[in-house]
Formats: sequence, structure tokens, C-alpha cells
Amino acid sequence: MTKVRDFDKDAQSWDDSPLRTNLAKEVAAAIMRQVGLKEGMDVLDFGCGTGLLSFNIRPLVRSVTGVDTSKGMLDVFLAKARQHGGGNMKAYLLDLTLNERLSGSYHLVMSSMTLHHVKDTRMLVEQFYKVLEDGGHLALADLDVEDGRFHDSHDGVFHLGFDRVQLVRLLEVVGFREVSCSKATQICKADAEGQERVFSVFLITGRK
Repeated sequence: MTKVRDFDKDAQSWDDSPLRTNLAKEVAAAIMRQVGLKEGMDVLDFGCGTGLLSFNIRPLVRSVTGVDTSKGMLDVFLAKARQHGGGNMKAYLLDLTLNERLSGSYHLVMSSMTLHHVKDTRMLVEQFYKVLEDGGHLALADLDVEDGRFHDSHDGVFHLGFDRVQLVRLLEVVGFREVSCSKATQICKADAEGQERVFSVFLITGRK
């Protein structure tokens, strides 16, 4: 059985990683290119962590709601929002393994590097579809298929990246239209053996 990673213990130092901060900026830029962000948009960031992606998007939209399974991550998210005057930001705790479900209504649902931590991807994509306004956008960034060397530990990892064609098909089956997938960025990091490797990150988008 796959163990769940304890993200709470990593929360305070999460933003110290240049790899993570750069990834968030590049994914945000890819979303901006693919989705027409507007001031009146309400956005859901699923698997928001400390808000690295959320804070890049926040100045361009009306509100950002973060959702995560880690209270420690959300504590940092909310502390940063208070510190930087993020009155248009809020967050709540959600655990899919306890049959909890997303709530609210949004013009954009986005998520970065979280999908591979969710066992039932179809169930999650169906939830995204339900909370989107008609005409709303979905934007998911994650790893292309990899050989398992991206993570030092596979605790809480259910997918070793994703096949783009299969993921596009899943979104279309759920009901999304105008589905497209492109390269968002790449991550250069040492694997568990210390060898420098390059991992490709895609961005898949669709409309309800």
C-alpha cells in the first residue's frame, strides 16, 4: 500500500527551494498564455501547498481559493496572504480519501504537480468539472511519463507521470471541450543516484 507523504513537516521550508519557486512562475506563465485571465475571475488552486502558484496568479484575477490536504501548508499559505495583503485569497482543507468533495463555483480550476498524488484521477477531474462555471477553464500541470526517478521517495505517489494522449481523452470523456496539451516547462534535478536529469512538465487545458 502506498504511504502518504507528510507534507506538514516540509511546509515551513517549502518556499526555500529555487526549483519550486521557478516551477511555479513557469507554470503560471504557461497558464497565462493558454487561458485568458481576467480581473473578474474566481480561481481554485487544487493542491495549492504554500501558494507558490496562487500568488503568481492572484494579481490578475478577482479571487484565489487554495485547497490542500496539508494543514501545515495551508497555515503558511494563509500567513503569506495576511502578510502581503491577500484579501482576495482564502483556503480550506480537503481530504479526498475521506470522501470529501470540492465546493464553490469557479471560472478557472488549476493545479500544478498534484495530479500524480491522486489515485483516482477520473474522480478528481469529474469534481473539477462540477465546480467550474459554464465556459470555465481547467489547467493542469504535471510530469510527462517518467521512470520513477523524479521522487526520492514514492510515498503518496500513485502515477509516474502521465501519458498526454490518455489524459486528453480522459478530459474529453468527462465533458471538457477545446482540450489541448503542450509543454509548460522542464525540471532539471538530480535523481536518487545523484545523476542530473531533465523531467518534462506539460500543461493540459480544457473548457466546460
